[in-house]
Formats: sequence, C-alpha cells, structure tokens
Amino acid sequence: MSARRYTIAAVATPAGRGGIGVVRISGPRVSDIARTLLRRLPKPRYATFGDFVDSDGNLLDQGIALYFPAPHSFTGEEVLELQGHGGPVVMDLLLNAVLKLGARLARPGEFSERAFLNGKIDLAQAEAIADLIDSASTQAARCALRSLQGKFSANIHALVEQLIGLRGYIEAGIDFVDEEIDLLADGQVIEKIDKLINGLDAILDSAKQGYLLKEGMRIVLVGEPNVGKSSLLNCLAGRDTAIVTPIPGTTRDVVREQIQLDGMPLFMTDTAGLRETDDPVEQEGIRRTKLALNEADLVILLLDDRHPDDNNASLVAEINEPPLIVRNKIDQSGHRAGMSADGVLYLSAKTGAGVEILKGYLKEKMGLHSSTEGSFMARRRHLDALQRTRMALTTALNHAHSYQSELLAEELRQAQQALGEITGEFTADDLLGQIFSTFCIGK
Repeated sequence: MSARRYTIAAVATPAGRGGIGVVRISGPRVSDIARTLLRRLPKPRYATFGDFVDSDGNLLDQGIALYFPAPHSFTGEEVLELQGHGGPVVMDLLLNAVLKLGARLARPGEFSERAFLNGKIDLAQAEAIADLIDSASTQAARCALRSLQGKFSANIHALVEQLIGLRGYIEAGIDFVDEEIDLLADGQVIEKIDKLINGLDAILDSAKQGYLLKEGMRIVLVGEPNVGKSSLLNCLAGRDTAIVTPIPGTTRDVVREQIQLDGMPLFMTDTAGLRETDDPVEQEGIRRTKLALNEADLVILLLDDRHPDDNNASLVAEINEPPLIVRNKIDQSGHRAGMSADGVLYLSAKTGAGVEILKGYLKEKMGLHSSTEGSFMARRRHLDALQRTRMALTTALNHAHSYQSELLAEELRQAQQALGEITGEFTADDLLGQIFSTFCIGK
C-alpha cells in the first residue's frame, strides 16, 4: 500500500503548555474520524466549535474544527485540524483518540512531503516552509516567505522554459541535418545562451544572499604570525577562544568558533600564520589553512598596521576571491579606526576600536542591512545545482562557437536537469527523505 493511502496525524504546535494546541490529520480516513470525534462532518473551510469525543463518546476537550476536503487543502488530501486547549495531557488524549480511529503518527515533514508529492507545492517551496520556521532575522523570514510564495521557483521555471525552447530549436536542426540548414551560423543561439547565463547569474547572486541569511557566513582569518588573528577572533566571540601570546606561530591548527551576529550565525576560522617554516607541526597547520581558504564565503586578511608598507601580495595570491583587508594594532600605530576609501579597514582587536565597523560590514555582506526585495531563501543544494547549470551553459556556449550541435544539445539537457533538481522535477527518493526528515513533526 502506498504511504499516501495511510491517514497521518500529529500535534502541530510546540510541546508544552499553551493557550491553544492543534492536532493535524491528513488522509483518506479523515471524514470517518471527524464523524466520530465531532459527531458530524464540519462544513468545509468553516471554523466549527464543538465537543471532541473519543470512540466511546467520552468528552476529551472542546474547541474549533477546520475541515478541508481534497484536493483543496495543504496536502491535497482530506485534512482536519482540531484546535483545542494547549496542555500536553489534552493534546495526548486527542492524538491518541485519532490514532485509535485508524490514523498513524506522522513522520517529521510528512505533511509537507505529501503536499509536494500531490503537486500542491514544489520542492523549493517545501523547503521554504522549514526555512521560514527557522528564520533568525526579519530579512531571513521575508526571503523564506518569498520562496514559499513561489518567487524562487518562478525564476527557475522561466529559465527552464527558455532552455526547452532553445533545446527544441537545436534538436530540430540535428534531426533535419539533410536540409543543410546551419542553425548555429546566424549567432542567435549564442545570443540566447548569453541571455540564459546572464539571467542565471542574477538568480545565483540572490540565492547566495539567501543562503548566507539561512546558513550563516564562513569567515577565515589569515595573515602572517602575530598580526592579531586570534585576538580578533576572541574579540568577536566575546571570550578567549584562541590562545594569544606575543610568540609568533602560537596557532598551529585551525580554530573554529560560531558567533551570533544579530541572530545570524558566523562561522569564524582562525588559522595558522602563513610563513616559511621548518617546523612540521606548523607546516601542517599552514596546509590546513590553505584548505580552509577554499571553503570560505569571506576571507579577512589581517596586516600589522605598524608596518604600513607590508601588503602581503604573496598571501593575497593564495586567496581565490578578493579578501577584506584589515589593518590591526592601530592602538600602537596611531591610525584612526574606520574604513578607507580603497576598502581597507583599520581597527584594534586589543582595544576594540573599529570592531563595530567590522561587524557592520559583516552584517551588510550577509544582507542584514540591505533591502531583501527580490531576494529569496536558498540552500547549499540549490547553489550546487545553479553552479552546475552555469558550468553546463558555459560549455554549451563553447560548443556553439565551435558549431558542435550534438554536444551543445547535451549540455543544454544537463542544464535543464540541474535546474529541475531545485524544484523537484528530477529528485532521488533518498534526497527527499533527507530533506523532509529535517522538518518538525506536524509540518
């Protein structure tokens, strides 16, 4: 029997005492359960007050019932919501009565999973439900709500429609090659692929912003030994996380610390100072530093402001993206705290001067100060799919320039499949299980 043939039930409100508690039921036995618990089937989509009784007619509670017939419900199935008094004992009595009438306890996220499987929402919208619940800031909540409303999915579908049209055009040329019509010669295909890439880049930028709002920013502190990386980490963390001494090379391993910045997580990594050394332990620390650089959303390059001519060009060469350059120890150099016109931040990790400016910069990078209009929530798997789409389109563009229609058509197919993974058009069952298992019970 298919899992959707079963009726599921769960308490949809948080555990503990509260003014109201909600039991949610979905599936084919909802009508029968309602007739027993409420002694009637409520009018669809109307709040109906009455008694809740068990199968023996014993009064369990009084409250409001909401009935949604299929397919006009969240899950696409018959749904009944019972709003009673929010005590844990009352909720247990009500849930147990529902289970005795033929329902089973819902798995985490199973209501949302059924909504996805029944075509009521796509996978990106389903994930946005959990993201909205877990939002740690107003901006994050707005972005998650925008995704739940389908703004992210609409952007993806628009790209898919363009891809389908372009694929049909290319594959028609392949099928009718005897007609001697070279569809790649007039440059229209190249122009359309360029347009696709530009549209994808705009979506990718918004997705990266949404990802930072949800998952937090991974920041790596790099610099030569004794420039104050550990001191800055301790200053931002508000406690002595890393060992600080005047001796160069104190940090020999990566030190990771999670910091909350206005509710948003920052994952700070203090690294071994980069320098030439014969110490095998310090060499291993430097190797790990270089690995950490590849995973960073932002690299902060610390310099000693007592040596203003030191620009550490060799360190910058190790970093893939342009770093934020921070000149530390202004308490000794006499420089004023602040951000210069060329984007260099001056501060003192020891006294705290300029640290609030750094925090403001980090908030801006995470989108806490900027407008979220048009942005949407995204997850790592979304970014991976978008990046694979871009790689496929870039390769397709190269094939278009070299007039290789078959290879071009295959890359466009790969791009469409990668986008389909975001909305759930192409999704493995094990991925679905992994996604919905992270939801709370009752959603």
